[in-house]
Formats: sequence, structure tokens, C-alpha cells
Amino acid sequence: MGLPSTSMLEEVQAFMALVPFNRLLQLQIEELGDGYARMSTAFREELIGDPFRRAIHGGVISAAVDTCGGAALWTRCERGDRLSTVDLRVDYLRPGLTESLYVDGRVLRLGNRVGVTEMVAYHAGRKEEPIAVGMAVYNVRRAGE
Repeated sequence: MGLPSTSMLEEVQAFMALVPFNRLLQLQIEELGDGYARMSTAFREELIGDPFRRAIHGGVISAAVDTCGGAALWTRCERGDRLSTVDLRVDYLRPGLTESLYVDGRVLRLGNRVGVTEMVAYHAGRKEEPIAVGMAVYNVRRAGE
């Protein structure tokens, strides 16, 4: 897959930098391709949601899932298009450990006004044991509309 054109990568990175919550989560783009994105965030104590089990907060996971799905969809959009999340479903399968979190997202469908993505959250080396899986629907507002 690899990285798309520099302009697309720069556009996605610039948008992520504009969103204060993305900066707080310190989400990083690992890979970006046609209809695909991989993001990560390094583990930090501030991401703990269950202090007894020391598990990553579900809100951190869902935000990373949503952001990764949007980034994957953005790779199929035209310059100037805008996206907003209409529906997000996240199924939590096991606790997130005190390790870096990775999310892969891919586009299932992009129409004139709606895009659908699927995502999987996992730890390095354990993609076959996902922490969570998600699906999202995004409203696509085309440039010039």
C-alpha cells in the first residue's frame, strides 16, 4: 500500500493537526494508501480507562477507530471535500493493554454523499487478536456544494 501523493498525506496530516483531540491522543499516520489508513498512538498513563485492569479507555479506542476510518475515506475523496461522522459502531472484544494501539481502516464504499469504512484496532504483532472492530458511515460534502 504505502503512502499516497505528498499532497494527500500533507492534507490528512494538516487536518489531524487542526483537531485538538487528535493532538491530545497523539495519533500518528503509519500508512496511507488508496482507500486505506493505518494509525497508531503510543501508550501513555493518561489513556488508562480502568485503573484496576490497566486497560486503555474505550473512548480512546473509538476515537482512534473513527479518525482512522475518516482518513481512509479521505484518500478516495477530491480536494476540498469534507467528511463528518454520521454513524459509528465499535465492538470491544478485549481490553487494550498498556502498549501502543494500532488501527487499520479501509473503505467499503464511497458514493456521492455517503462513505462506509471498516476498522480494526490491535496491538503490534497481535492483529489476529483485535481489541476492537468498528464500522462507520460518513457524510461526504463535496467541494463546491
